[in-house]
Amino acid sequence: MMTNLFSVFDPCTGMISLNWASTFIFLMVLPYKFWLIPNKISLSLMKILKSLQGEISMLMPYKGTQLIMLSLFLFILINNLMGLMPYVFTSSSHLIYSLTMALPLWMAMMIYGWVNKYNSMFSHLVPVGTPPVLMPFMVLIETVSNIIRPGSLSVRLTANMIAGHLLMSLLGNNTSSFILMISAMFVYVGLMVFELAVAMIQSYVFMTLSTLYSSEI
Repeated sequence: MMTNLFSVFDPCTGMISLNWASTFIFLMVLPYKFWLIPNKISLSLMKILKSLQGEISMLMPYKGTQLIMLSLFLFILINNLMGLMPYVFTSSSHLIYSLTMALPLWMAMMIYGWVNKYNSMFSHLVPVGTPPVLMPFMVLIETVSNIIRPGSLSVRLTANMIAGHLLMSLLGNNTSSFILMISAMFVYVGLMVFELAVAMIQSYVFMTLSTLYSSEI
């Protein structure tokens, strides 16, 4: 049962597997070149990006950071939403997907911080107001918490996407009769709305936490 349950997350379904190609399906979602005037989706997307840009600029004033974080937000959001459609591979439910975004970004920030702003990086290891007795322990705690940041970012995104898909798989497998399926339709609709909210919230959380971590440099 558990093997069949987790088989929906298996990216290797044959000799020539195109499952990971669904990660780039967002290229077909926003065909701007076919529109002479921005459509409703483009206008709503621009409003969302404009509000997110204001939040990022307050936390991270460096040039180029807003473009990186907003691109990261859109990439995760569209892949999460595409994973809710039937017969589309959910790439965001794999740790390799989220870790390849969190780890290089974290390493780039750490290398830049320790090379160019080492005094600021050392000051973050000891919070303001820490007693002298606790300073060695605080350095260890802050170092460990800094090291596990890319892991916590990737595991948070992966675990939330896996949990929702497993719940939908369990409910879908246990409703074999037609009458039971009709009676549980409201539960399915509510779960689908919940998964839609999780897909949006997790992309926003990933972007916000990445911005907060980068603002400490």
